[in-house]
Amino acid sequence: MNLNIPNQEMLVIDAEGNKLGVMGRDAALRIAHEKNLDLIEIASQAKPPVAKILDYQKFKYEESKKEQIAKRNAKDVELKEIWLSPRIAEHDLQTRLRRAEEFLHDGHKILFRVKFKGREMAHLEFGFNLIKKIQEGFGDRIVTERDPKLEGRSITVIIGRGKGGHEKKVEATPSVISNTVERSAGSS
Repeated sequence: MNLNIPNQEMLVIDAEGNKLGVMGRDAALRIAHEKNLDLIEIASQAKPPVAKILDYQKFKYEESKKEQIAKRNAKDVELKEIWLSPRIAEHDLQTRLRRAEEFLHDGHKILFRVKFKGREMAHLEFGFNLIKKIQEGFGDRIVTERDPKLEGRSITVIIGRGKGGHEKKVEATPSVISNTVERSAGSS
């Protein structure tokens, strides 16, 4: 600002936004002092650097207002986690899918985790099939942020809101439930 600007040549813009052209720092400071304003360097990396003639206190106030508006409009995206079992019951799955729908509607991302216990680890395909059916159930309303992946004794997938909107509610299809229940019952 003012005498602290290191550049000798700069593109100067007045308070109304009109370009005054490339000039030396001293000439720009003279114009700023005649108008009782400050010379503020806006873009030091530009070629030539850009400086603006305006009231510094008003400039700082407007910048803080812009930051407050940006903070207010910024939406925090959280990663919500939903746990499932490869042998989940129909009602439990529908409940979790409704909850996932609410999270997606609020703009959050969801981490589905299918947890395996004991001998269930021998049939990882049940977990991958369950996740695949869930993704198909949501259709184009979701985007898979991270593909299904085995992590220890769990299979995880991260999904986010897609382009298809969220007007419809997700209902677990009986085929999703019957396939997982039949397979897990047959493996016992």
